[in-house]
Amino acid sequence: MSTPATGQELGAFLRAHRELLQPADVGLTATARRRTPGLRREEVASLSGVGLAWYTWLEQGRVTASRQVLEAVTRALRLDAAGLRHAMRLAGYHEPVPADTDRTAAGRLAAAVRPVLDSWPASPAVLLDRHFDLLAWNAAWSALWGTPETVPADRRNLMWLMAVDHRLRGVLHDWEPLAMNVFQHFRAQAGPALADPRTGELYRRLESDAPELRHWWGCHSVAELTARTVLVEPPGLGPVRLTLSSFHPVDDPSALVLLFTPASGTDAARMADLTAHPLRSTA
Repeated sequence: MSTPATGQELGAFLRAHRELLQPADVGLTATARRRTPGLRREEVASLSGVGLAWYTWLEQGRVTASRQVLEAVTRALRLDAAGLRHAMRLAGYHEPVPADTDRTAAGRLAAAVRPVLDSWPASPAVLLDRHFDLLAWNAAWSALWGTPETVPADRRNLMWLMAVDHRLRGVLHDWEPLAMNVFQHFRAQAGPALADPRTGELYRRLESDAPELRHWWGCHSVAELTARTVLVEPPGLGPVRLTLSSFHPVDDPSALVLLFTPASGTDAARMADLTAHPLRSTA
């Protein structure tokens, strides 16, 4: 079940979504004077079939909700599938986080997946652990985004790279939608592990190194990382369109492989040239 920390996070998550809804969104008639942004607590309580006091305590992190009651609350708040999963994880209803997450296990996973990454010579690919730390990558990834070995180990993380790394942000056109989606996916996945030391460390690093994006850390939105086509333009190469896809390795479903596949033959030829001559992108 949820801990005090995750109970408070669940309450903040529910409150944020309650304040986004308007009475008309749930079939209610708005009164002339409403001081509360979004729905009132009593309205959500009524729609969920629970008492006002209990729902108030839920938002304050003082009570634990059953799975059935929490489903009713999320329906009242019109949460989508990603939001429902995130709420359930915060309440303690989630698949257990793998216990074997030490460096030896990460090394075994990287060794098993690296040949798969290398089988895509013109498609940047990377293996992430459940914290989005980079465990393995192929030559195309290094040629496009820069060699991860140059980044300090405690910052060798996809969220940190998206927020702070100037090369990645310089190469990736319109980086913000993808970066935000990465953060939303991480937030959904990190729900059951808010007290995890690495999760806390990552947020501290981001707070320190990207203070201008502080409003991102306080956001409560969650989402799945969706497939999309992105445009990159390494120096001296010209624009390249890449299609992002992702999948979970069988050996560790909490890990994630990201694959950026060239969208056309021209894009593939340019990526092959970049990978064969990586120094051109830094000239």
